[in-house]
Amino acid sequence: MNLFDDALVFLNDPFNWTRPGGILDLLVEHLRISALAVLAAMALALPVGILLGHVGRGGAFTVALSNVSRAVPTLALLTIFAVTPIGFGPTATTIALAVFAVPPILTNTYVGFRGVDRDVVEAARAMGFGERQVAFKVELPLAAPLLMTGVRTAAVQVVATATLAALVAGGGLGRIITLGFRQQDYGAVLAGALLVAALAVLTELVLAGLSWALTPGPRRFPIPLARQRSVAEPEPTAARMPL
Repeated sequence: MNLFDDALVFLNDPFNWTRPGGILDLLVEHLRISALAVLAAMALALPVGILLGHVGRGGAFTVALSNVSRAVPTLALLTIFAVTPIGFGPTATTIALAVFAVPPILTNTYVGFRGVDRDVVEAARAMGFGERQVAFKVELPLAAPLLMTGVRTAAVQVVATATLAALVAGGGLGRIITLGFRQQDYGAVLAGALLVAALAVLTELVLAGLSWALTPGPRRFPIPLARQRSVAEPEPTAARMPL
């Protein structure tokens, strides 16, 4: 049997899914760690991005903070936490992943708000909208697609990186990979990698659908180029032959 056959055997064994500490239990842990990290990052990055984007200041600060956050490896943070009261475990993993998720959310929120047409903003102010109403009733809906792109990017990155939780006793699907390496069961390693990849793709699809639903204005799925002409204009009729 080759490596892929071993992985399929591992994934097709119901015992590997339903036993205590099996795939289903690890999947729940993986989702919980990832969701808490993304929510924590949103709670920190969204208000800052909205404020700075609305007032039009702090662009250099936003870029610098995002670059610094990206430069800090998640594994390095976990190593640092090990010698602090935070220690090992799910809490350390959640904090490290939240730091990892802040840059795309913060940057996209700021850029989305700054990209709103200034004429629309000034028109809203001329109609008597206060600054809070301008920010949340005018700018936020128009910036939502780019904002959701940042959240989607962060969520996919966190889901993929959460496998590191297994290195610090944090649980998640990474335990399948680490246990497979420990036992030299490379079929299980591949199976764990496939599960993480499938979960990341599913996260991308779900959040892409949510982003599509939150986009203001008419919503429709992309039309293939070959069909755009037939939708935009009627097909030409055949010329009549002279009698």
